[in-house]
Amino acid sequence: MLRCQPACRAGTGDMSSGSIADGYDVIVIGAGAGGMTAAAVAASRGLDTIVIEKTGLIGGTTAVSGGMVWAPNAASPSSPHAWDSPRRATAYLDAVIASEEGRDLREHYLAEAPKAIAYLEQHTHVHLAPVPFYPDYYPDAPGATLSGRVLEPLPFDGRQLGAWFARLRPPLPAFTLLGGMMVARADIPHFRNVFKSADSLGRVLRLVAGYCLQRTRFHRGTHLVLGNALAARLLKSLLELRTTILLDTSTLRLVRKDDRVCGVEVQMPSGERRLVEARRGVVLACGGFSHNKELRARLLPAEAGDCSAAAEGSTGDGLALAQAVGGVLAEAAVSPAFWTPASLPARGDGRPGVYPHTVTDRGKPGMLAVSAAGLRFTNEADSYHEFVKAMLRTHNQQRAIPAYLICDSLSLWRYGLGAIKPLTLRLAPYRRSGYLVEALSLRTLAARLGIDAGNLEATVAIYNRDAAAGIDTRFGRGSNAYHRYVGDAANLPNPCMRPLDRPPFYAVALYPADLGTATGLRTGRNAEVLDREGRPIAGLYACGNDMSSIMCGAYPGPGITLGPALVFGYLAATHIAAGRERDGGPSAIPSAQ
Repeated sequence: MLRCQPACRAGTGDMSSGSIADGYDVIVIGAGAGGMTAAAVAASRGLDTIVIEKTGLIGGTTAVSGGMVWAPNAASPSSPHAWDSPRRATAYLDAVIASEEGRDLREHYLAEAPKAIAYLEQHTHVHLAPVPFYPDYYPDAPGATLSGRVLEPLPFDGRQLGAWFARLRPPLPAFTLLGGMMVARADIPHFRNVFKSADSLGRVLRLVAGYCLQRTRFHRGTHLVLGNALAARLLKSLLELRTTILLDTSTLRLVRKDDRVCGVEVQMPSGERRLVEARRGVVLACGGFSHNKELRARLLPAEAGDCSAAAEGSTGDGLALAQAVGGVLAEAAVSPAFWTPASLPARGDGRPGVYPHTVTDRGKPGMLAVSAAGLRFTNEADSYHEFVKAMLRTHNQQRAIPAYLICDSLSLWRYGLGAIKPLTLRLAPYRRSGYLVEALSLRTLAARLGIDAGNLEATVAIYNRDAAAGIDTRFGRGSNAYHRYVGDAANLPNPCMRPLDRPPFYAVALYPADLGTATGLRTGRNAEVLDREGRPIAGLYACGNDMSSIMCGAYPGPGITLGPALVFGYLAATHIAAGRERDGGPSAIPSAQ
């Protein structure tokens, strides 16, 4: 037997060299949310399962994400937020997506999501809770809700992973404090109010003390939240369900025989090639093509460039593997990718990082975004996806790539700006690197940014007048529930607007970036990869961003990539297991509790 490093020794959580078998019931390629869900469900159904990951880390883009799961009607029936209906959710998706493409899969998703989430709750360590208040991104659309559809993972203690904690992909550095401390959404207001409230001060001190204790033994904080907690919970499930995990292992091709995918050829960390049989099925969950330059050039707008917040392993491997055996791409009808504006802070090695500007700053009071003409071009409090779509549209008339997010000193102190966290005292490193531009006047700021000074001064004057009145006459910022959610409720009369009148003034450059790709493989209701005639390719499945987005590239709410990843990963494994049970295999479902 070929020795592999590392491999999971079943049931212990220890990291060790271990041997792999010549074949498994299920081979999953990719260790993000979709792949690990498929593997966990397959293993819980009694199927011998292996996960093959080409990078050295577990979690994919999931581990660096916010961890939200958009899953209508999947909250516990006893939850006060479980009042939605599939009909209402369908009406909302129909209104927002406005395309018949994928409608059957969307309806199937809405029907199956509650079952999938319930199964994971019962048979794995994945535990999700509804976020008490989180509006859909288009709250005025028919069928929209203000709560109940968005679930988030419960916090997780990374110490439960043992040696595998070192192999869990860490969160983005800009999303941590003190060099490795994760902060839950509910704790962010306490950090902002640390000098204003005794309760907040006490809570922050307890969190920091706990983190300091954790760092005496671990390379980062072990209190995991957001997407890192979801990835950790899935990994813990795999370890307890006796699943083999191979890291640093590339999949070179799928093996097809008698019109069925029956195995893979892999390249081991040693460089040796190995054929591994898949007795029941192969699941592709490689994360889409965010870092594949050729596919980006062919499938994404030219203005989008190469900036991506997705994990580096998302290079289109799953798409190429499937196409080589007859799979086809289904181009997303609305957008080929899920967008976010991003700034490029310098990393420790001097290379630019990618900071996604999702909800932390753009919609906050005292912030506005302008093009090179010095003009606002969109509602800064709209979703990150809509913001970038506006950047791309505007760039055809006036240079809006990069755009510039501008604020004054008060807003920078209260809310931060991109990678600069709130209450930051030392701005010099950000200025020296060129990430942050500072000036005592708007005219000087414009000169340093190379944008139209007269327009910028006029734009800010109009914005300040509107902010004082509480009504954005240009774009309606603060006019709906989602805007107000990403704003600051303590800021009146408009939670999203306050005059920029506290110099110095600051700016960071914003570029279009993707959080993941939407164009992917055409699949069926059970995540089976389909050929050009729409027939399932026996033994081959795809989920996550390898599967063409059921949302067609629209972005109805937080977690519309992770939700389908979990559900269709579950459906793929369930379909594989059902086939085995029809053939007379075991049907017992052990628990990972």
